[in-house]
Amino acid sequence: MSTPVKSSPFRWKLHGDGKSIAPGAVVAPQERLSWDRTIGIGAQHVVAMFGATFLVPLITGFPPSTTLLFSGIGTILFLIITAGRIPSYLGSSFAFIAPIGAAMNQHGMGGALGGLVMAGAVLFVIGLIVHKAGSHWIQAVMPPVVTGSIVALIGLNLAPTAKTNFEQGAVTGVVTVVAILLAAVLFRGLLGRLSILVGVLAGYLTAVLRGEVDFTAINSAAWVGLPQFHTPEFHISLIGLFVPVVLVLVAENIGHVKSVAAMTGQDLDPYTGRALMADGLATVLAGSGGGSGTTTYAENIGVMAASKVYSTAAYWVAGMIAVLLSLFPKFGALIATVPPGVLGGAGVVLYGMIGILGVRIWVQNRVNFANPINLSVAGVSLVIGIANFTWSIGELTFEGIALGTAAALLIFHGMGLVARWRGTEPLDSAEDTGATPSKLG
Repeated sequence: MSTPVKSSPFRWKLHGDGKSIAPGAVVAPQERLSWDRTIGIGAQHVVAMFGATFLVPLITGFPPSTTLLFSGIGTILFLIITAGRIPSYLGSSFAFIAPIGAAMNQHGMGGALGGLVMAGAVLFVIGLIVHKAGSHWIQAVMPPVVTGSIVALIGLNLAPTAKTNFEQGAVTGVVTVVAILLAAVLFRGLLGRLSILVGVLAGYLTAVLRGEVDFTAINSAAWVGLPQFHTPEFHISLIGLFVPVVLVLVAENIGHVKSVAAMTGQDLDPYTGRALMADGLATVLAGSGGGSGTTTYAENIGVMAASKVYSTAAYWVAGMIAVLLSLFPKFGALIATVPPGVLGGAGVVLYGMIGILGVRIWVQNRVNFANPINLSVAGVSLVIGIANFTWSIGELTFEGIALGTAAALLIFHGMGLVARWRGTEPLDSAEDTGATPSKLG
């Protein structure tokens, strides 16, 4: 890979004639095509992130327009902090859905936002450490068997939420699921990668025909105006809910940096810490105003892979379009009319996919489950996460995701320590193979 050079997030070299890309070539992050083509690609990135980014506030009850605003601002902030070297859109993280739901039940939206701020702050600190010390220690603390278990239990922990929404509109939910699955195999190119969005649109149309959509809020909303802002509240009892999600965000960001580096042929490891700090700061900012926590988006990697354009200029366009769209209250009100049946159908697919992404991490890294350490890490943490075990210590309450995450880490390192001491089980089959963890989109 080529060594990165100093660059500005505001300067791009024109790629070739600005109109075409030679076979086998790519438009690098610090390059761009002509501005009309760059704007078009930026609009594609908005479409790509749209379905998943809006699904999180719809499920959690956060205002969609506010989430869109902070995703756009977060994306621009990410580009500035990473010096325009890592192309990425920061959309809503599904990893936060479960802790947000639990926090909303205990302390309302303010408490959930406070949890996001705390998680973002921890991620920023980790990014600062990685920037100074490198990322190799993360692989030692979180090998694939641990990372895969955490990702899997987060997705499967959400299964009851999908069931609850699905049962409120079963017919609409079935249509949504079928449409998502068919879109993934019927369509090619960008449309095929937007199967979630296609399925949600099909489910929404079905809901309209069945009279399940209330348009009252759209009629009363203004055409132009600021999104709804909310103030965070901080409760120590929520730390156990939100901090474990940081481990997933770390894995996602590292995976994103590695993926872009592989596709562009550039050495982006020196920017890993910056990416983590940027995502952490964006999450803090979102939590401070009423938006959803952010993460780098795999959906947009698909757009880059198809177009061969990795220009960060396109992401500046995408971020600005998102900010502008958030200033139209009728648009946000329209998104908020999506009924539970559609959300349930999309959740069945998405949460299941998140769970299987954890399994994919195990497969890609050849995790050996003949080793009792690996088997115990995955088995115990998944049961705790899926059953949503709860443990209260004073004001602190730890639920399935927090306890499952803690179990995965403690079992791996605890059993490994005993095995090395007694020489009863070699750890070479339990440790990280060095592969990059898969992303949770």
